[in-house]
Amino acid sequence: MISRYNIVGIFFLVLVSIVVTIEGRSITQFLTQKSKGTKWAVLVAGSNGWTNYRHQANVCHAYQILKDGGLKDENIIVFMYDDIANNTENPRPGVIINNPHGHDVYKGVPKDYVGDDVNANNFFNVILANKSGVVGGSGKVLKSGPNDHIFIYFTDHGAPGVISMPYNEVIYAHELVNMLKKKHASGTYDRLVFYLEACESGSMFDGILPKGLNIYAMTASKPDEDSYGTYCGESTPVDSCWGQCPPPEFKGVCLGDLFSVSWMEDSDVQDRKTNSVHQQYSRVAKRTASNLTYHNYGSHVQEYGDKVVSFDPLAAYMGETSKNHRHNSVGAKSFSTSSSRNVDQRSTELFYLFTKHQNAPEGSDEKYEAHVKLNEVMSQRIQVDSNVKHLGDLLFGVEKGIEVLHSVRPAGKPLVDNWDCLKSYVKIFETHCGRLTVYGRKHVRGIANICNAGITSEKMAAMSAQACSS
Repeated sequence: MISRYNIVGIFFLVLVSIVVTIEGRSITQFLTQKSKGTKWAVLVAGSNGWTNYRHQANVCHAYQILKDGGLKDENIIVFMYDDIANNTENPRPGVIINNPHGHDVYKGVPKDYVGDDVNANNFFNVILANKSGVVGGSGKVLKSGPNDHIFIYFTDHGAPGVISMPYNEVIYAHELVNMLKKKHASGTYDRLVFYLEACESGSMFDGILPKGLNIYAMTASKPDEDSYGTYCGESTPVDSCWGQCPPPEFKGVCLGDLFSVSWMEDSDVQDRKTNSVHQQYSRVAKRTASNLTYHNYGSHVQEYGDKVVSFDPLAAYMGETSKNHRHNSVGAKSFSTSSSRNVDQRSTELFYLFTKHQNAPEGSDEKYEAHVKLNEVMSQRIQVDSNVKHLGDLLFGVEKGIEVLHSVRPAGKPLVDNWDCLKSYVKIFETHCGRLTVYGRKHVRGIANICNAGITSEKMAAMSAQACSS
């Protein structure tokens, strides 16, 4: 005779089996974490320049985590411009740190793709293992097999539907997702985890990354939300840094990004064999959003794709925590966003210039140059905002223009219905109004909404020319 408790137990197992099977994996796969296969990682810092210190610091720290977790250099592919460690402004030549008390994370990092070799073409061809398509660099590609696990970490500036590469090159969401679909179709991985640090990073996957690819994506922010730099150096009389601040010599730069240091400092101290990706998501989401209630200096971490993949242990992608972990964050568990100065990513250049101006001696050339540059950047921001507003007024009327351009689609719906239209209209706008900067790209949402409204390319061109003629 079957007891009541056995019946409940059998029902529970059947229910779990159904849920897991729906997500694309059998109950056996779920309960028996496969140990076979190779761990691969691709780490990308998509920016350059001293004011973007944090992106390369993030990637270097991520490399140390993976290396100490047992991944081999032959299976870790690094993209970074490599102009930070030996930058003339670096107060610690040859050294990069990722938190106020951190060790040097630059030492030993492979220089697979540096300088101009950090570009979208190489990134895509590396992921797809298309060695013949790679130009420059080490030539290392992601030669994964069907049983392998892949971890991709991309840190950079972003905007609605786009992430950046150096020198204003952008990658659109549909291009990124199409590349991931091709990787899946090649049958060259078992499961893939993608962490993305960028403003509006959720827009790269929301409503566009399909289920069934065995891909799980975690993003720093919602589709309509900034991400934040953290451990930002230098205080001002009205907005002081207190608690976990960078060493005083790091004036005007952020040592890391909030989402990024959250997952990396978590990886530094957790047992990766017993902690799942999902558990990390929960802790990182809590930390990254902790300042929203009082200061609005945080973001909502999002997850997309096949969420069942997130129940895999961290070790499946990052390796096991080394007993002799040399690069762990001192006191990482005690760090909190409320004890660090955070700056939204689009304001980091202004933060740097303002700090430089404040610290330069009165009457010096340095102070004058910082003042001129600060005014130039502010003027560019005001101009692009004005141009886009004028364009909206011309297309939709003064009363409706701002409403249409700033409209945000509901969760689960992609930024734009026609991605080719978006790419085309961005080019049209830039032809008449000038190249969009990191700040200006926030208006890509407005251009997407112009596409969604059915405006013809002829009208877009004519109205862009008129809006930006003055």
